[in-house]
Amino acid sequence: MAKSYLGSYRLLNPVNTGQDTQLWQARDDRNDRFVAIKTLSEKQMKNKAAAAMLKWEYTVGQKLDNPRVMHTLDFGLDGNQPYLVMEWYPHGNMKSIIRTGIEQYGYRVPQLAVAATEALAYFNSQGWVHRDIKPDNFMVDDENGLRLIDFAIAVRAPNIFSRLFGGNGKVQGTRSYMSPEQIRGQVVDQRADLYSLGCMLFELITGRPPFTGETSDALLHKHLNATPPSIDAINNNVTPEFSRLLRTTMAKKPTERPKSASDFLTHLKMVRIYKRNPVAPSAVVRKSE
Repeated sequence: MAKSYLGSYRLLNPVNTGQDTQLWQARDDRNDRFVAIKTLSEKQMKNKAAAAMLKWEYTVGQKLDNPRVMHTLDFGLDGNQPYLVMEWYPHGNMKSIIRTGIEQYGYRVPQLAVAATEALAYFNSQGWVHRDIKPDNFMVDDENGLRLIDFAIAVRAPNIFSRLFGGNGKVQGTRSYMSPEQIRGQVVDQRADLYSLGCMLFELITGRPPFTGETSDALLHKHLNATPPSIDAINNNVTPEFSRLLRTTMAKKPTERPKSASDFLTHLKMVRIYKRNPVAPSAVVRKSE
């Protein structure tokens, strides 16, 4: 991008470049603060659907106000470039933490699990279904502060009329975390997000999602039909109580899952995830010295 400004926002550094969007660090000269700006990539500049998704992300996020959810500040159009302005939160995502290995971050899991569930509980309480809950969409700082991001495919929680008319058949989401009803293109409510959260927490604790497949179809078939493995069989430090609770989030039928993320959060705070709390790697080093 050749421009140095988008509206009143001074572009400073490109942070991340994806296939469809680019993220920038920018300066809000009006309010004297750093912000993050999401723009469309060069190849998507004329894609009306991509521009509409960026505007939709603003529509969803503009009224959300919670420390666990990324703050959405502004939306604008500069020439033919739409842009979304968000708070500046210079941290990596949960996926990057998982890649470091459970022995590096295991001691953080209980706090991260609660924080992520709090984020989802708030988002759902505002009448939205996220539909893309996954490690990539939680930004995490070194103190286990956390932000839920990316509202591009979020939808309003269904009412009686949308339930009567059914889903639109359009399948959106990320295959490793999608609920069975989402895969079928059915109407989804907050319990679909809870299924995805369960898959994400499974990966956070074991280092891999509950289902994998050699092909996309094989992976989706497992979400639809296969029983998720017991997490305590993979990580024997996990308590049976947490293993049973987590399994409820990944029930094939929404009616067999907890009623909401808030309901799950209540139970999560009452059980121990680990039999023995892992310690930080630095603490192990100091003890050996």
